[in-house]
Amino acid sequence: MSRRPIIIAIDGPSGAGKGTIARTLAERLGYRYIDTGAMYRAIAWRAQQQGVDLNDAEAAASVARSADIALDRGVAIDGYDVTRAIRTPEIDAAAAIVARHPGVRAALVERQRRYAADGGLVMEGRDIGTVVFPAADVKLFLDAAPEERARRRAIDPAHASSQQRDVQGVAQALEARDRSDRTRAASPLTVAPDAVFIDTTDMDVQAVVERALTVVNEAIRE
Repeated sequence: MSRRPIIIAIDGPSGAGKGTIARTLAERLGYRYIDTGAMYRAIAWRAQQQGVDLNDAEAAASVARSADIALDRGVAIDGYDVTRAIRTPEIDAAAAIVARHPGVRAALVERQRRYAADGGLVMEGRDIGTVVFPAADVKLFLDAAPEERARRRAIDPAHASSQQRDVQGVAQALEARDRSDRTRAASPLTVAPDAVFIDTTDMDVQAVVERALTVVNEAIRE
């Protein structure tokens, strides 16, 4: 029996393992993987490059509406390869600012939904199961103890600048980002009522992937 392509939404805070798990699931299933956080980071990077005040909601939304974002090979915006440039604490903080603007979120959510046209999608972020795809076939919410998330982020090679700071400094930055994500008026980070919650604190990647695949396979069989 062939598997029907489904939409898998993965949410959670920084350092919970969303990216690794989402990419691995997509590879295992032969699905497309989309990192929505990279889209917000790219908008923040582009806005800074253009001299836009990140706190100017309409100006930031204008950047989000007009920018050409490509996620097929790394991350590119308006022709600039920003795959590495957006993985810094500075851009993380900038992304948190632009992500609070309803106009920015509306522009990017519209784009994110287009990726589901053909199904077979694993999308990760902070509002995928609650806002982008509230009817997703599978919703997972990953989280971990704050100290474990900080440890992971501090040694993550994808966040080069983070390696230059101690775990305590990373923990403080994550706490600020969590506070911003959970209290923003537009699409705050929250657990969807029908999401499967996975605490990854004491789990290795393989264990989390297997738990996620169990949920996915159950959804596919239904």
